Amino acid sequence: MNRLIVAVDLGHFKAYRLIKEPAESPRLELVESYDTLEGHGRMSEKVSDSLGRFGTGGQNGLSTHSGEPHNIELENSRRALKLIARDINSLITRTACDGWYLAAGKQINGQILGNLDSSVRAKLNKNITLDLTKVEKSEILGHFK
Repeated sequence: MNRLIVAVDLGHFKAYRLIKEPAESPRLELVESYDTLEGHGRMSEKVSDSLGRFGTGGQNGLSTHSGEPHNIELENSRRALKLIARDINSLITRTACDGWYLAAGKQINGQILGNLDSSVRAKLNKNITLDLTKVEKSEILGHFK
């Protein structure tokens, strides 16, 4: 039986292989792990325009333009979720697993599922709405028994 556990949030991606030997307790082996750039840092570090770069002309020489962000945080989250779903699609297809489990926070769980390929979604055995990216491997396994 070849099963994977994927734990994600906007800043972290962790995938484990569930290993069940007949005479041993089940254990997890880390298969893939990375931190995303979209999930870390402040918005001011990601956007190059800053207040005042548009010239002067306002009262006391201050800029009259503010460079509104136009939902840039929402768009960055949407892009990050699509990348996470793409990576899950690739991982599940590449490893040819029999089934897999997903752990993602309540705010992003449904959006990840919506971006998965139907063949990958069909192999999903259990989905929990918890962020387990910063949890010890032994504790992760307890959520999927």
